[in-house]
Amino acid sequence: MRIIDLHCYPNTEPWIKSQGPYVEALAKYWNRAWTAKSEAEVIEEFKKFSVEAVLVAFDIESVTGAPPCTNEYVAQMRDRNRGVILQAWAAVDPLKGVAAMEEAKKAIVELGMLGFHFHPIMGHFSVDERKLYPLWETINELKVPVMIDVGTTGMGAGMPGGLGAVIRHAHPAAIDQLAADFPNLNIVAAHPGWPWNEEMIAVALHKGNVSWELSGWAPKYFPDALKRDIKGRLKDKIMFGSDYPSIPYDRILKEWNELGYADELMEKIFHGNAERILGL
Repeated sequence: MRIIDLHCYPNTEPWIKSQGPYVEALAKYWNRAWTAKSEAEVIEEFKKFSVEAVLVAFDIESVTGAPPCTNEYVAQMRDRNRGVILQAWAAVDPLKGVAAMEEAKKAIVELGMLGFHFHPIMGHFSVDERKLYPLWETINELKVPVMIDVGTTGMGAGMPGGLGAVIRHAHPAAIDQLAADFPNLNIVAAHPGWPWNEEMIAVALHKGNVSWELSGWAPKYFPDALKRDIKGRLKDKIMFGSDYPSIPYDRILKEWNELGYADELMEKIFHGNAERILGL
Protein backbone atom coordinates (compact mmCIF):
# COMPACT_ATOMS: atom_id res chain seq x y z
CA MET A 1 0.00 0.00 0.00
CA ARG A 2 1.26 3.45 -0.88
CA ILE A 3 2.06 5.56 2.22
CA ILE A 4 2.20 9.34 1.91
CA ASP A 5 3.49 10.97 5.09
CA LEU A 6 2.30 14.57 5.09
CA HIS A 7 4.31 15.71 8.10
CA CYS A 8 8.05 14.95 8.10
CA TYR A 9 10.75 17.23 9.42
CA PRO A 10 14.24 16.95 7.88
CA ASN A 11 15.74 15.76 11.21
CA THR A 12 19.10 17.15 10.13
CA GLU A 13 21.29 19.78 11.77
CA PRO A 14 19.64 22.87 10.16
CA TRP A 15 16.26 21.73 11.46
CA ILE A 16 17.53 21.00 14.99
CA LYS A 17 19.19 24.42 15.17
CA SER A 18 16.07 26.19 13.91
CA GLN A 19 14.19 25.20 17.10
CA GLY A 20 16.40 27.31 19.32
CA PRO A 21 15.56 26.90 23.04
CA TYR A 22 12.84 24.33 22.31
CA VAL A 23 15.41 21.58 21.67
CA GLU A 24 15.93 20.89 25.37
CA ALA A 25 12.17 20.87 25.98
CA LEU A 26 11.55 18.39 23.18
CA ALA A 27 14.20 16.01 24.43
CA LYS A 28 12.54 16.09 27.85
CA TYR A 29 9.04 15.67 26.39
CA TRP A 30 9.91 12.68 24.18
CA ASN A 31 12.33 11.25 26.80
CA ARG A 32 15.17 10.74 24.32
CA ALA A 33 18.00 12.62 22.72
CA TRP A 34 16.84 15.27 20.26
CA THR A 35 19.82 15.22 17.95
CA ALA A 36 20.43 15.51 14.23
CA LYS A 37 20.93 12.71 11.71
CA SER A 38 22.64 12.93 8.36
CA GLU A 39 20.52 13.37 5.26
CA ALA A 40 21.53 9.89 4.10
CA GLU A 41 20.33 8.35 7.39
CA VAL A 42 16.98 10.13 7.12
CA ILE A 43 16.47 8.97 3.52
CA GLU A 44 17.27 5.39 4.46
CA GLU A 45 14.68 5.53 7.21
CA PHE A 46 12.01 6.67 4.76
CA LYS A 47 13.05 3.90 2.37
CA LYS A 48 13.02 1.24 5.08
CA PHE A 49 9.34 1.90 5.79
CA SER A 50 8.36 2.61 2.15
CA VAL A 51 7.21 6.10 3.03
CA GLU A 52 6.85 8.92 0.52
CA ALA A 53 7.73 11.91 2.66
CA VAL A 54 6.46 15.46 2.49
CA LEU A 55 9.10 17.55 4.24
CA VAL A 56 8.33 20.56 6.44
CA ALA A 57 10.47 23.70 6.59
CA PHE A 58 10.60 25.64 9.86
CA ASP A 59 10.78 29.35 10.69
CA ILE A 60 10.03 30.91 14.08
CA GLU A 61 12.96 33.31 13.95
CA SER A 62 10.93 36.25 15.27
CA VAL A 63 10.34 34.37 18.52
CA THR A 64 13.66 32.59 19.09
CA GLY A 65 16.22 34.41 16.96
CA ALA A 66 17.31 30.98 15.67
CA PRO A 67 18.04 30.72 11.93
CA PRO A 68 15.23 29.04 9.97
CA CYS A 69 15.36 25.61 8.38
CA THR A 70 14.77 27.35 5.09
CA ASN A 71 12.49 26.68 2.18
CA GLU A 72 15.53 26.50 -0.06
CA TYR A 73 17.05 23.84 2.16
CA VAL A 74 14.04 21.52 2.19
CA ALA A 75 13.36 22.09 -1.52
CA GLN A 76 16.94 21.08 -2.32
CA MET A 77 16.67 18.02 -0.05
CA ARG A 78 13.49 17.12 -1.96
CA ASP A 79 15.18 17.59 -5.31
CA ARG A 80 18.17 15.44 -4.34
CA ASN A 81 15.91 12.60 -3.25
CA ARG A 82 13.07 12.40 -5.75
CA GLY A 83 11.19 9.14 -5.43
CA VAL A 84 11.62 9.15 -1.64
CA ILE A 85 10.70 12.74 -0.83
CA LEU A 86 7.47 13.52 -2.61
CA GLN A 87 7.13 17.23 -1.88
CA ALA A 88 7.81 19.87 0.76
CA TRP A 89 5.79 22.35 2.78
CA ALA A 90 7.28 25.83 2.91
CA ALA A 91 7.45 27.84 6.12
CA VAL A 92 7.16 31.59 6.54
CA ASP A 93 7.19 33.46 9.83
CA PRO A 94 3.92 35.46 9.85
CA LEU A 95 5.40 37.98 12.28
CA LYS A 96 7.81 39.12 9.54
CA GLY A 97 4.99 40.92 7.73
CA VAL A 98 5.77 41.96 4.14
CA ALA A 99 8.94 39.84 4.11
CA ALA A 100 6.81 36.76 4.85
CA MET A 101 4.55 37.54 1.91
CA GLU A 102 7.50 37.93 -0.44
CA GLU A 103 9.02 34.68 0.84
CA ALA A 104 5.69 32.94 0.29
CA LYS A 105 5.62 33.96 -3.36
CA LYS A 106 9.19 32.79 -3.87
CA ALA A 107 8.50 29.40 -2.25
CA ILE A 108 5.72 28.61 -4.70
CA VAL A 109 6.76 30.39 -7.89
CA GLU A 110 10.51 29.68 -7.79
CA LEU A 111 10.85 26.59 -5.58
CA GLY A 112 7.67 24.77 -6.60
CA MET A 113 6.72 23.81 -3.05
CA LEU A 114 3.40 22.24 -2.08
CA GLY A 115 2.05 24.94 0.23
CA PHE A 116 2.75 26.22 3.73
CA HIS A 117 2.94 24.83 7.25
CA PHE A 118 2.28 26.94 10.34
CA HIS A 119 3.00 26.21 14.00
CA PRO A 120 0.91 28.76 15.94
CA ILE A 121 2.03 27.79 19.44
CA MET A 122 5.75 28.01 18.77
CA GLY A 123 5.33 31.00 16.50
CA HIS A 124 3.32 32.94 19.12
CA PHE A 125 0.33 33.77 16.90
CA SER A 126 -3.20 32.62 16.17
CA VAL A 127 -4.14 32.22 12.51
CA ASP A 128 -7.33 34.24 12.93
CA GLU A 129 -5.51 37.41 14.02
CA ARG A 130 -6.53 40.17 11.60
CA LYS A 131 -3.00 41.53 11.34
CA LEU A 132 -2.04 38.29 9.56
CA TYR A 133 -4.79 38.45 6.93
CA PRO A 134 -2.59 40.06 4.24
CA LEU A 135 -0.46 36.90 4.37
CA TRP A 136 -3.52 34.66 4.00
CA GLU A 137 -4.66 36.79 1.07
CA THR A 138 -1.27 36.28 -0.58
CA ILE A 139 -1.40 32.51 -0.06
CA ASN A 140 -5.00 32.38 -1.23
CA GLU A 141 -3.96 34.13 -4.46
CA LEU A 142 -1.19 31.55 -4.93
CA LYS A 143 -3.89 28.82 -4.83
CA VAL A 144 -1.90 26.45 -2.60
CA PRO A 145 -2.88 24.63 0.62
CA VAL A 146 -1.84 25.38 4.17
CA MET A 147 -1.23 22.93 7.00
CA ILE A 148 -1.87 24.38 10.46
CA ASP A 149 -1.06 22.69 13.77
CA VAL A 150 -4.00 22.29 16.13
CA GLY A 151 -3.95 21.26 19.79
CA THR A 152 -1.16 21.29 22.32
CA THR A 153 2.49 20.56 21.59
CA GLY A 154 5.63 19.12 23.13
CA MET A 155 7.38 22.37 22.31
CA GLY A 156 8.00 23.99 25.68
CA ALA A 157 5.91 21.41 27.56
CA GLY A 158 6.94 21.09 31.18
CA MET A 159 9.20 24.16 31.04
CA PRO A 160 8.60 27.31 33.13
CA GLY A 161 5.81 29.21 31.41
CA GLY A 162 5.99 26.80 28.50
CA LEU A 163 8.86 29.00 27.26
CA GLY A 164 6.30 31.71 26.61
CA ALA A 165 4.16 29.63 24.25
CA VAL A 166 0.36 29.82 24.58
CA ILE A 167 -1.46 26.61 23.64
CA ARG A 168 -4.76 28.39 22.92
CA HIS A 169 -3.10 29.88 19.84
CA ALA A 170 -3.70 26.43 18.30
CA HIS A 171 -7.39 26.15 19.16
CA PRO A 172 -9.67 24.77 16.40
CA ALA A 173 -11.77 27.95 16.60
CA ALA A 174 -8.96 29.82 14.85
CA ILE A 175 -9.02 27.38 11.93
CA ASP A 176 -12.82 27.61 11.86
CA GLN A 177 -12.62 31.40 11.50
CA LEU A 178 -9.88 31.27 8.86
CA ALA A 179 -11.81 28.69 6.84
CA ALA A 180 -14.94 30.86 6.98
CA ASP A 181 -13.09 33.99 5.89
CA PHE A 182 -11.17 32.22 3.10
CA PRO A 183 -13.58 29.60 1.72
CA ASN A 184 -11.30 28.83 -1.24
CA LEU A 185 -8.26 28.22 0.95
CA ASN A 186 -7.44 24.50 1.26
CA ILE A 187 -6.69 24.00 4.96
CA VAL A 188 -5.21 20.86 6.50
CA ALA A 189 -5.38 20.68 10.30
CA ALA A 190 -2.32 18.90 11.69
CA HIS A 191 -2.33 16.62 14.77
CA PRO A 192 -5.37 15.24 16.66
CA GLY A 193 -6.06 18.57 18.39
CA TRP A 194 -6.04 17.49 22.03
CA PRO A 195 -7.56 18.72 24.33
CA TRP A 196 -10.09 20.02 21.79
CA ASN A 197 -10.60 16.85 19.75
CA GLU A 198 -14.37 17.09 19.51
CA GLU A 199 -14.24 20.76 18.59
CA MET A 200 -11.80 19.90 15.81
CA ILE A 201 -14.17 17.16 14.63
CA ALA A 202 -16.91 19.78 14.43
CA VAL A 203 -14.75 22.14 12.38
CA ALA A 204 -13.67 19.39 9.98
CA LEU A 205 -17.29 18.34 9.49
CA HIS A 206 -18.63 21.87 9.09
CA LYS A 207 -16.02 23.43 6.81
CA GLY A 208 -15.75 21.88 3.36
CA ASN A 209 -12.29 23.40 2.86
CA VAL A 210 -10.83 21.79 6.02
CA SER A 211 -9.28 18.30 6.11
CA TRP A 212 -7.20 16.66 8.83
CA GLU A 213 -3.93 14.77 9.22
CA LEU A 214 -3.34 13.01 12.53
CA SER A 215 0.42 13.17 13.05
CA GLY A 216 2.25 13.45 16.33
CA TRP A 217 0.13 11.02 18.37
CA ALA A 218 0.35 7.28 18.86
CA PRO A 219 -2.91 6.01 17.28
CA LYS A 220 -3.77 3.81 20.26
CA TYR A 221 -4.33 7.01 22.24
CA PHE A 222 -6.81 8.53 19.77
CA PRO A 223 -10.03 9.40 21.65
CA ASP A 224 -12.99 7.13 21.00
CA ALA A 225 -14.98 9.88 19.27
CA LEU A 226 -12.15 10.43 16.80
CA LYS A 227 -11.66 6.70 16.15
CA ARG A 228 -15.37 6.40 15.45
CA ASP A 229 -15.53 9.36 13.07
CA ILE A 230 -12.40 8.30 11.17
CA LYS A 231 -14.38 5.35 9.84
CA GLY A 232 -17.61 7.30 9.54
CA ARG A 233 -18.26 10.97 8.89
CA LEU A 234 -14.60 11.87 8.36
CA LYS A 235 -13.48 8.94 6.20
CA ASP A 236 -12.88 11.19 3.19
CA LYS A 237 -11.00 13.87 5.15
CA ILE A 238 -8.47 12.00 7.29
CA MET A 239 -4.85 11.70 6.10
CA PHE A 240 -1.69 10.11 7.45
CA GLY A 241 1.20 12.01 8.98
CA SER A 242 3.86 10.94 11.43
CA ASP A 243 5.47 14.17 12.70
CA TYR A 244 8.78 12.42 11.97
CA PRO A 245 11.05 12.07 13.92
CA SER A 246 8.71 12.34 16.92
CA ILE A 247 7.29 8.80 16.80
CA PRO A 248 9.18 5.83 15.27
CA TYR A 249 7.63 4.50 12.07
CA ASP A 250 7.51 0.92 13.30
CA ARG A 251 5.32 2.02 16.21
CA ILE A 252 2.99 4.42 14.43
CA LEU A 253 2.35 2.12 11.44
CA LYS A 254 1.78 -0.85 13.74
CA GLU A 255 -0.72 1.06 15.86
CA TRP A 256 -2.62 2.35 12.82
CA ASN A 257 -3.03 -1.23 11.67
CA GLU A 258 -4.13 -2.30 15.15
CA LEU A 259 -7.10 0.07 14.97
CA GLY A 260 -8.70 -2.59 12.81
CA TYR A 261 -9.98 -0.43 9.97
CA ALA A 262 -10.91 -2.03 6.66
CA ASP A 263 -8.32 -2.03 3.88
CA GLU A 264 -10.49 0.29 1.80
CA LEU A 265 -10.42 2.90 4.56
CA MET A 266 -6.68 2.53 5.13
CA GLU A 267 -6.12 3.14 1.41
CA LYS A 268 -7.91 6.47 1.82
CA ILE A 269 -5.99 7.43 4.97
CA PHE A 270 -2.54 6.40 3.77
CA HIS A 271 -2.74 7.89 0.30
CA GLY A 272 -6.13 8.24 -1.40
CA ASN A 273 -7.36 11.32 0.44
CA ALA A 274 -4.01 13.09 0.07
CA GLU A 275 -3.99 12.34 -3.64
CA ARG A 276 -7.45 13.83 -4.04
CA ILE A 277 -7.27 16.75 -1.60
CA LEU A 278 -3.67 17.84 -2.21
CA GLY A 279 -3.03 16.54 -5.73
CA LEU A 280 -0.29 14.18 -4.58
